[in-house]
Amino acid sequence: MQNNNEIKIGDLTFEEYINHADIEKKVSQIAESISDRYHGKTPLFLVIMNGAFMFAADLIRHLNFAAEVVFIRVKSYHGTQSSGNINIYMPEDVDIKGRHIILLEDIIDTGNSMSALIPELLKKEPESLSLTAILIKPEAHQHEITIDFPGFEIPNKFVIGYGLDYDGIGRNLRDIYQLKT
Repeated sequence: MQNNNEIKIGDLTFEEYINHADIEKKVSQIAESISDRYHGKTPLFLVIMNGAFMFAADLIRHLNFAAEVVFIRVKSYHGTQSSGNINIYMPEDVDIKGRHIILLEDIIDTGNSMSALIPELLKKEPESLSLTAILIKPEAHQHEITIDFPGFEIPNKFVIGYGLDYDGIGRNLRDIYQLKT
């Protein structure tokens, strides 16, 4: 029998970890910090798909200034593990030179994706480059990554929901669930 705070996806069982009300509060706090820093500027949000789409939609609706949004892909996961290989897909017509760039990510765990992406973006000479993520796994970090607008720090457990998935399933969940052990 399935508990209301548990869900089963494929062969795995997940339990509720962070509820949507807490997520909304954290997103609002992050938006306030971003607004304080970028008010009067027109930053370019580079939203890392597919996982960050819910965070991006919620965050950007909280902002009280003009901003541009572009979706990019940085892929490194297969199943519940990082593959170690990073692929970056960004529209070629995006000019970031002299712009204030805010990378918007769902989760920072090993840091492999950001350690590959950030140097590539810096080569394009942005005015500034900031990073926000709704989830951060400090125990999993393999690189020094500065997260300017951090969300929740979580243990090194696999999570789904609020944009994060298990083999493509679970992104639509309002809450964040962690793998049940």
